[in-house]
Amino acid sequence: VQLQASGGGLVQAGGSLRLSCAASGRTYSSYVMGWFRRAPGKDREFVAAIRRSGGNPAYGDSVKGRFTISRDNAKNTVYLQMNSLKPEDTAVYYCASRYLWTNYDQPSYDYWGQGTLVTVSS
Repeated sequence: VQLQASGGGLVQAGGSLRLSCAASGRTYSSYVMGWFRRAPGKDREFVAAIRRSGGNPAYGDSVKGRFTISRDNAKNTVYLQMNSLKPEDTAVYYCASRYLWTNYDQPSYDYWGQGTLVTVSS
């Protein structure tokens, strides 16, 4: 699976952005999809993950209630809708995929996209 993330940019605090991650490969719909982020000087952080079916997504504590992950298997695309953005959300966001749901919040994913930069100004 090859992943291409897009949609990052500069936004003011309180604003919204939607990230997209386009996947190639016939087995995309068989994979768990996740989003991680890395802020300057910090470790990679789990943001969200979604099952093959799209049901019961999981979120990191810092984004719960503000971010929504979704997927469109017909378009081989996963999305991350980010609302009420804060300066501390500034980071490079990466999409990733793996086969198993187990340890979905750990960065032990099989495939990674190149990352897209999100900058939130105060």
